[in-house]
Amino acid sequence: MAARSLWRSRARVLALAGTAACGGAAAAAVATSDDPATALKLCTVVPVRLARDAATVASIAFDYQYSLLGLPDGSEERARIKHEVHLRSALKLQELCFKNGGIYIKLGQHIGQLEYLVPEEYVKTMRESMLNKCPVSSYDQVHEVFKKELGETPDKVFTEFDPVPIASASLAQVHVARTHDGRKVAVKVQHTHMTDTAAADHATVDFIVNTLHRIFPSFDYRWLVDEISESLPKELDFLVEAKNSEKCMDNFRKLSPHIADYVYAPKVYWNLSTSKLLIMEFMDGAQINDVKTIRELGIQPSEVSKLVSQAFAEMMFKHGFVHCDPHAANLLVRPMPSRSIFGNKKPQLVLLDHGLYKELDVSTRTNYAALWKALVFADAKAIKENSVKLGAGEDLCALFAGILTMRPWNRVVDPAIDHLVIQGSDSERSELQMYASQYFSEISELLRRLPRVILLMLKTNDCLRSVNTALLQGSSLETFLIIGKISSKAVLEAKKYETRSLVRRLSVWLEEISVEARLLAMQLALWLLHIRKALPW
Repeated sequence: MAARSLWRSRARVLALAGTAACGGAAAAAVATSDDPATALKLCTVVPVRLARDAATVASIAFDYQYSLLGLPDGSEERARIKHEVHLRSALKLQELCFKNGGIYIKLGQHIGQLEYLVPEEYVKTMRESMLNKCPVSSYDQVHEVFKKELGETPDKVFTEFDPVPIASASLAQVHVARTHDGRKVAVKVQHTHMTDTAAADHATVDFIVNTLHRIFPSFDYRWLVDEISESLPKELDFLVEAKNSEKCMDNFRKLSPHIADYVYAPKVYWNLSTSKLLIMEFMDGAQINDVKTIRELGIQPSEVSKLVSQAFAEMMFKHGFVHCDPHAANLLVRPMPSRSIFGNKKPQLVLLDHGLYKELDVSTRTNYAALWKALVFADAKAIKENSVKLGAGEDLCALFAGILTMRPWNRVVDPAIDHLVIQGSDSERSELQMYASQYFSEISELLRRLPRVILLMLKTNDCLRSVNTALLQGSSLETFLIIGKISSKAVLEAKKYETRSLVRRLSVWLEEISVEARLLAMQLALWLLHIRKALPW
């Protein structure tokens, strides 16, 4: 609530800044503002950002229009030139994101996680740069945040404080410190410019996306701006993040006790945390895509993959409260204390950055679970039925299933037990990229139709697929077996809750037996596959 109020107050100051920029009355705007310092900053910053935005949008738009002019659709030359334009434009957008910082970095990160939903050139460019090359606030700026939030400097609040951050993201950076009672902690400090320029950044990002949509009607990513405008005020309030982490762990303890010990979130030090400072227990562990270190810890990457799949399936299909930013930098792995099987240690998944969560209402959660159950069992009728319930429409349900699974429709409905498994080969990637390019306008229409909560599930799905690819060089049958089990259980529990008649209860019970039998058959096939691979001939 406080973050949203701050957002509205900044918007008022932004209006003053815009008036000043357009009418040459900056001094008057600053003098009449409730916050002269912020108004002055916006009066100088906003015009520069708008100029950068306008120049970048114009350059990208002209490049597409001029470079593709007269080239026939479907020709090899057009495909080659389009690839070059995509790459040039992605680099221009990357440069704009780095120069403007803040929300622009967040936008770049979103694009980098929308594999096959936006051109590959954009995804690759943003993914390689936005997750580990974010701007860093100076130590003086960190001092400023501490003084405003706690009334003291870092060296007074802690006995030790490393002025060099160990990580920096779009909204904040993390320092290592030690409390007066000797505990090692991670200190998340919000970038000072975020509060001052958030409203201005939102307005200018909105300008970019809407302008590109007017020039290229098939480019419709206005939903992304809507999502950022809804989620950003919450992400800028670190107390919301702290509450999310505790609610997530509480859900595992109450609703998924069988794996609660295997999923962990850092303890929050509430007495030192504010909306712009978050003090947490420091966590040691391997980043989830660091397969070499994971093996050195005595953990099998395949076990990590299964745990990630299980944890997020429980969140999506049972809890209805989902961590929607599970990229590699936000997931750590460490060994479970005193638990090992034949020398291999059991993994524990550590969830970081709890700023972006989505709640699924009962109906959406159940329909989404039913859709994944149908996908795992290759049930074409149920896939179409639940895709329509989630908003895809009958005409785009096959495309929706393809985006969720990264499989063409003929593979989605193939009765083969491994029909959804992705090998991660170059030929598969090329095929998927070809489909993404061929159906770009249909993909844009699907994204326009789907509720934003489902769009966030798609983004989460893409992040998890990327994690599994790093761990396994593809996906595995075990991953889909886990998804099938948890989604089926969620659907059957919902039916039991809704059913009152004895006949209907009997029907649900028979369906439960059928599902268990199919899952058992899949498990047996998986075991046979492992045995066959282990045999020397």
